Amino acid sequence: MKAIFNANFGKILFSSILFYTSFTLHAQEEKKFSLSGSIDTYFRQNIGGPNGDDAIAPATSFANLNGFVLGMANLIVNYEGEKVGFVADLVLGPRGEDAVFNSPLYTPDGGSSRIINQLYAYWNVSENITLTLGNFNTFLGYEVISPVANFNYSTSYMFSYGPFSHTGLKADFQLTEDLSLMLAVMNSTDFTEFNPDGKYTGGLQLGYKGQFLNVLYGKQTAYDGTGALIADVDPTFQIDYTGGFDFSENIFLGINATYNTTDSAGFYGAALYPQYAATENFSIGLRGEYFSVFDNGLDGVIGLDGDGDGHVFAATLTGSYTLGDLMIKPEFRIDTASEDTFLNGDLEPNKSLSSVLIAAIYSF
Repeated sequence: MKAIFNANFGKILFSSILFYTSFTLHAQEEKKFSLSGSIDTYFRQNIGGPNGDDAIAPATSFANLNGFVLGMANLIVNYEGEKVGFVADLVLGPRGEDAVFNSPLYTPDGGSSRIINQLYAYWNVSENITLTLGNFNTFLGYEVISPVANFNYSTSYMFSYGPFSHTGLKADFQLTEDLSLMLAVMNSTDFTEFNPDGKYTGGLQLGYKGQFLNVLYGKQTAYDGTGALIADVDPTFQIDYTGGFDFSENIFLGINATYNTTDSAGFYGAALYPQYAATENFSIGLRGEYFSVFDNGLDGVIGLDGDGDGHVFAATLTGSYTLGDLMIKPEFRIDTASEDTFLNGDLEPNKSLSSVLIAAIYSF
């Protein structure tokens, strides 16, 4: 049996190598297909606050569990032709499931929708016009779902409570060398599988020399406490600025500000992202963010007072060490809220929480 197994394994291995070589040579000749992705994992611990079953974390996405934690595996298949192409962006793991939280709407027991982060096709109508149809990550905000493209490993409040993804049709126009315009019509925010109630949202992005003004407007799909669709919902309006400036070869400052409102309730915030490249392989960066909720705009996000208002200031210091395709990110974060939002070591309500983490991100 062992000899047979080894012989079969050799045949399989040889066939796999032959297939991979053939695929690679074909891809190099055609220059159309590419395969990329990443994996990430981390360790996180509260300082001066409970861990284990009583652990509490900032109400932001992804890096909010304690101990040794899995992130996600991300696999991106891209086909780029002269005029047309597609992207299939697949995710597995806790971070991936959090990113597509509204996608298993049509299949509540799970299904393949749970692993689709992006899935879209595009057509380069001309050198200056591109049409895209499908599910794509949001154009608002400074941070993104993939940890590879973020300097800080943990995420901001603005990212966590702004949109993640959209499904719809968008048109990108390169008006001049420095000026760009994007127009979109989409399902309700994060309803990426289908449109359950006929509500649509409009999107606009105006870009100039790396600075972007983003606008989102439209009625959003909503459910009541019984799970039934709410027929009449006031439109949501969100305006967002994202940009950054290089002050030297080693110093960069990123900026994000956003405002979101629905029928006088909502949230707003601003963040600065100064970063310094100390060496070719090591950089250090700080995210300082102020985030505020008004009129119960996001009930349960942070501690709210009797009027449904509350705010938080979060400072996150991150180091980034690159070793080939591997990034190691140690991080210290402190969140301070206006109301009792967290717990201290005695499990008493507290306004602040400190935490440390170290993340490993491998990209290919």
